[in-house]
Amino acid sequence: MQIETLKIFCDLVETRSFSQAAERNFITQSAVSQQVRGLEAKFKRRLLERVRGRRELHLTQAGEAFYQASREVLEAYANLEEGMRQLAGTVGGTVRVATVYSVGLHELPPVVREFMALYPKAKIDLEYSRTTRVVRDVLSGAVELGVVAYPEKRRGLEVVELSGDRLVFICRPGHAFARRRKLRAAELQGQSFVLFERDIPTRRATDKILRAHGVTVQRAAEFDNIETIKRAVEVGLGAAIVPRPSVLDEQRSGRLAVVTLAEPEWRRSVGVIYRGDRTLGTAARKFVELLQRSDRAKGDG
Repeated sequence: MQIETLKIFCDLVETRSFSQAAERNFITQSAVSQQVRGLEAKFKRRLLERVRGRRELHLTQAGEAFYQASREVLEAYANLEEGMRQLAGTVGGTVRVATVYSVGLHELPPVVREFMALYPKAKIDLEYSRTTRVVRDVLSGAVELGVVAYPEKRRGLEVVELSGDRLVFICRPGHAFARRRKLRAAELQGQSFVLFERDIPTRRATDKILRAHGVTVQRAAEFDNIETIKRAVEVGLGAAIVPRPSVLDEQRSGRLAVVTLAEPEWRRSVGVIYRGDRTLGTAARKFVELLQRSDRAKGDG
């Protein structure tokens, strides 16, 4: 039995998906199934159960014990590798980072490119997900770092706060507000909006600000990611409130009008989260340092 087999099993448990476990390990889904069958044959125990008629996976009692022990082995092996790299004075290994789409697609790429240029022996494994999933993956140890909007302090998590971004109003170029330089919250009363889904932190923050100003808007649609929201606004489904970095390309090309929101509270905080009971590896620390440096440079600019 090899370390890779334990990692495949843990990835399957944490993603609850044969396809995602296969993608994480650059193998086929059938190879993932084969690895699981091999483990079950070796220990003569059923480790996973499928829900009949559904695609859900559940750990058996033996599977839970095997998963916890496998996690400990993988962490010990990662610490061993990190110790050897430190002795050699190199920054290497893989940093697994989970992030939300709006940050990962529009703000992290320059930092990732700089990191890879500075530390060619290291690798960033970047995954995109909802905030709730990012937090869960950090707490479970599936990823080392999470980068999320509106990070919340909670037991077991450390938060490195970044300055965040302004939220802006976006609409089609032909919209009545398209040529405005600035909008007050009160002026949004009754407007038709394309919104993030209710459990997404940016949506909760937006709702809170609108309520504070006594504003009610019309809900045209709800989506779980920034790219779908932008496309919906482009085709005229409604306006939206989104982080400014996510619409710079559309603003430059003229596909969307971007209008500043006047009140100071229209700001989205961003932060890096990681487990407080674990020491970050050298590569992960370097990546966080680059995020902080990039954040400071943005502020200075």
